[in-house]
Amino acid sequence: MANAKILIVDDDVNICELLRLYLEKDGFDVEVCTDGLKAIEAYETTCPNLILLDIMLPGMDGWQICREIRKISRIPIIMLTAKGETFDKVLGLELGADDYITKPFETKEVVARIKAVLRRSSDHNPSGEAIKEVAYDKLMINLTNYELKVNGATIDTPPKELELIFHLASNPNRVYTRDQLLDEVWGFEYYGDSRTVDVHVKRLREKLEGISDKWELKTVWGVGYKFETK
Repeated sequence: MANAKILIVDDDVNICELLRLYLEKDGFDVEVCTDGLKAIEAYETTCPNLILLDIMLPGMDGWQICREIRKISRIPIIMLTAKGETFDKVLGLELGADDYITKPFETKEVVARIKAVLRRSSDHNPSGEAIKEVAYDKLMINLTNYELKVNGATIDTPPKELELIFHLASNPNRVYTRDQLLDEVWGFEYYGDSRTVDVHVKRLREKLEGISDKWELKTVWGVGYKFETK
């Protein structure tokens, strides 16, 4: 995405300037925020196309910032942090982050991840694209507007959960392994753990269990998951 604007939220000034150098060299516009409490304001004033978001920040941590931004926007967010535990990755992705990079990192990899996430984001709603929507009994999933409706009521759903159920429901009765879902839903070079998929399926089931007897988000033991229609 030419001239895309990146907002870096990180309290390490050296990291911010290093990333700024590489990103501007690649043609990106870069804004920097070093205070968690000012991150939401920085987002609202700079209107970036993507946020690189550290977790450990003064004032407000990255998880809370991600949570607050997801209430108002589906802007791509890449979590950037020294924390590398699976729990931290799953939590960030649960809250709606699009990718997760652990420090120390290769700057070129960060740039590649940014380009990949922006590419996926623009692919979701390019100009003139037909509406992406699937509907079943008492269920409607719209990927263009990122809406999940059950019995006509909109259900608050994080982006990755919605993308996962849309992917499965668009291919009814097809079984996907966890690795296939990580690759096809989370995308290019996502170094994930299969538990990430399990957590998202669990959350979706909490929203969809028992809604209709004509379809089911089903576990295929020893293989993966499928959206089964009856």
